[in-house]
Amino acid sequence: MNKITKVLLVSSITNIFLSTIKLIFGIIGKSSALIADGIHSFSDLSTDIIAILGNKLALKPADQEHPFGHGKTEYITSMVIGVIIIILGLGLINEVFNKEITIPSLLVVFVSIFTIVSKFIVSSYIYKKGIAYGNSILIASGKESRTDVYSSIFVLISIILMQFSKTIPFFKYADLVGTIIIAILIIYTGYRVLMDNISMLLEEQIVDKQYLDEIKKMILSFDGIISVRELHILRYGPYYKLLANIIMKDHILLKEAHDIIDDLEDNLKKKDEKIKYVYIHMEPQV
Repeated sequence: MNKITKVLLVSSITNIFLSTIKLIFGIIGKSSALIADGIHSFSDLSTDIIAILGNKLALKPADQEHPFGHGKTEYITSMVIGVIIIILGLGLINEVFNKEITIPSLLVVFVSIFTIVSKFIVSSYIYKKGIAYGNSILIASGKESRTDVYSSIFVLISIILMQFSKTIPFFKYADLVGTIIIAILIIYTGYRVLMDNISMLLEEQIVDKQYLDEIKKMILSFDGIISVRELHILRYGPYYKLLANIIMKDHILLKEAHDIIDDLEDNLKKKDEKIKYVYIHMEPQV
């Protein structure tokens, strides 16, 4: 089991646990908002399953039909997650106009606080691991999980406000307003996940200047290489594809130049294991 799958399994187990708690206590406490939040958590579980499958496909080795591997499957999977998030948000808005208004039990207040704290810890863990591993699936899953935290906060606020509805009748609509706000946050998150991965599917370029300068410095450390005319590093699923145009001394023999480039490619891949595909075009010094 790889490290990405382990993180996703932690997320899945947490979602099963929290979803069950929300649904059970939502029914006991007569809170339609908490029940809806439980269904939202189950949607997290469905995206985790999609994410696990997508990660597994993304790591499949190259074959005759896919000479660069299956890395872009990661982006397609994340886009599916984004679409699911948007559909979920639209579904919640539709639900607002079809549910009865009920005053929930105080019990659900404590349940909400517990689920908020638990989910915040787990979503932060997933997102940080996604950044650390440079994995778009974990990042998307972490963002989606964080929307569950926000939605639970609004659920908590709406439940508290509804306790005062006898004194202030308008507060009985707190659940409806909270659900709409939750839905908007969810739709916005889904939109961002979708747009981010469409950009990466089109081979988004690495723009970290410090990282690029380090790569250029390594290239220029090789004898015979005078300058780097162009350097592009593109995201390709869990891997990077490096494209470079370099200038070499004109007196170098073709065999010598070939050996230098081979050594350079090996060293680039050793420097960063994400660099899997390297294409270097060399030109003579003018």
